[in-house]
Amino acid sequence: MVTVALPDTWTYALRLPHDPRAARVARMTVRAALTGHGMAESVDDVELLTSELVTNAYRHTKGPASLRLTALGDGRLRVGVWDSSPHVPAPFDEPPGAGAGVRHAPPDAEGGRGLLLLRQCANSWGGWSLGDGLPGRGGGAGKLVWFEVRGQG
Repeated sequence: MVTVALPDTWTYALRLPHDPRAARVARMTVRAALTGHGMAESVDDVELLTSELVTNAYRHTKGPASLRLTALGDGRLRVGVWDSSPHVPAPFDEPPGAGAGVRHAPPDAEGGRGLLLLRQCANSWGGWSLGDGLPGRGGGAGKLVWFEVRGQG
């Protein structure tokens, strides 16, 4: 009998339409992938942060988004979300630990908690503008924002 060793690095990618249900699909994908790879202890935080990024992509752009989950092999998981806007929002435009003065959203606000959630749950994060795209071609190249969490294993 042959024993197969499962790889400790893997990647899943998912294209998401501009649809209000995209965040739900992303959460379901995260839950299935992490549970299937023995990373169930990280599911809640990763689901929450992924939902924040995908929801922002839907709310602030008019095009599709892409989700990429990457296990980096040393217990870290990187989640990246691409969208069509080249604008990199805070906190992705600054290194982790910068900007200690986090403003809290009022209790009745419908948004404004993403920064606080990211700072509480992620080990690191970042973002890159990919530019405005090619002149005359319409649409933009967009941006990629990402975060990393470390598994508890």
